[in-house]
Amino acid sequence: MALQSLDILRRSATPTPTPQARNPQEVAKLIDTTVCIGCKACQVACSEWNELRAEVGTCVGVYDNPTDLSSQAWTVMRFNEVEEKGKLEWLIRKDGCMHCADPGCLKACPSPGAIVQFKNGIVDFHQENCIGCGYCISGCPFNVPRISAADSKAYKCNLCSDRVAVGQEPACVKTCPTGAIQFGSKEDMIEVAQTRITDLQSRGYDQAGLYDPAGVGGTHVMYVLHHADKPTLYSGLPDNPSISAVVGVWKGMLKPLATLGVAAAGLFGFFHYITVGPNRADDEDEADHGTPPVPPAQGTKHAHGIKNEERENAL
Repeated sequence: MALQSLDILRRSATPTPTPQARNPQEVAKLIDTTVCIGCKACQVACSEWNELRAEVGTCVGVYDNPTDLSSQAWTVMRFNEVEEKGKLEWLIRKDGCMHCADPGCLKACPSPGAIVQFKNGIVDFHQENCIGCGYCISGCPFNVPRISAADSKAYKCNLCSDRVAVGQEPACVKTCPTGAIQFGSKEDMIEVAQTRITDLQSRGYDQAGLYDPAGVGGTHVMYVLHHADKPTLYSGLPDNPSISAVVGVWKGMLKPLATLGVAAAGLFGFFHYITVGPNRADDEDEADHGTPPVPPAQGTKHAHGIKNEERENAL
């Protein structure tokens, strides 16, 4: 199925609904952190498919490379050493866009059509409509979008929407050597996750669970965690992510009020023009400014000009 305008559920800064002509299946990517080995094959696949080239950095004492998301690195591996029950554990997480069901980036964006949410759950950025304001970063509870220094546009993982549109799985899913990343309908992925969680709990991981936070309406990128009761152990994964109240006030109250204010100012100006007429200077204003000097008529000469000519003729 090709993604078209009819498949768009919501657009940024666009209150009018899109045509409801299709009902594509809701998709999700499931990342099992208990199986991930941190090989970074998914990072390479993402870079290759999307033609991204992050700058080669220097060693800063961690395995993360690059150390953060950027316009040229849409996914990075996060490594963290923790001690649980007297044992040292490596907690590895693939970081990137979570594709929230209620995306804060889309709600915060003031540019029409810069961010779209497809009916299958994918949230995508359209850089041709992006104004580079950075509001999407402020609206994202996961701190994912990044502004490019080259073109001042916002970038993030698009869940390989171009591949999904033609029935293929995302590049990171296809390349994962351990099967830690799976892709399918959200319903199927939740079922797969529950099976894995039951297995983990039977082997001593009592707090194993699925990370699909309700504060953003659920996500279309989900994690199976050993320690679902402590998401922050996984390199800062938020416990209870939610959209900032500022975004809700901005889009829910202030923006409509601002629109009404502009409309009211326009109506006031129109009625003022109809009832009073255009603003004209009265006689007193003209008198205050005095009569403007009259330039000499063409062909005439000033007195000092005539004297200069007589002096030249005498010489």
